[in-house]
Amino acid sequence: MPKKYHNLFSQIQAFEKHIEDLEGKILHLEQKIEQMIAVERNHLIRLKNNEQLSDEFIQSGRKYQDISPEKAWKLYCDRDFDFILIDVSDKEYKPEEEIPEAQKIPWEDFPDRFFEITTKTTPILIISEDGTNSVLACEYLAKRGYYNCNNISGGYKHWKGFQVTKIKSA
Repeated sequence: MPKKYHNLFSQIQAFEKHIEDLEGKILHLEQKIEQMIAVERNHLIRLKNNEQLSDEFIQSGRKYQDISPEKAWKLYCDRDFDFILIDVSDKEYKPEEEIPEAQKIPWEDFPDRFFEITTKTTPILIISEDGTNSVLACEYLAKRGYYNCNNISGGYKHWKGFQVTKIKSA
């Protein structure tokens, strides 16, 4: 049953409050739509640049890709592929081999140092010990408008470069 108002002023105040609430909801929806449009634009750019995107990635509106260690290795070895490689492993973690191109930003320092990634358009490959911190970093960057992030699934544990090095040295 609708609330009864005893005077005109309380009724006006109730309407003003309701209008404020609606304006807040509209602003929230506008921001959400802008973010969705930014993700879709990024998907279009990736497709224009001949990147292989799964149907699920596009349909779900995901903001970053999980890529297999094999695909990451292939991209890493492609001399025509321009990328940034970020290592977000814990400070204490020492991989069995260093990846020379990897920019080290430990996960603990990431919120204070992510701005060191100066471009939002160049593909960003992100690796960590086992892929956990790299997922967190992808999500963190996506919330800040970096929509070209790629989590290297499995991290250093499955990095193909180490396996190739072992095979060559054997």
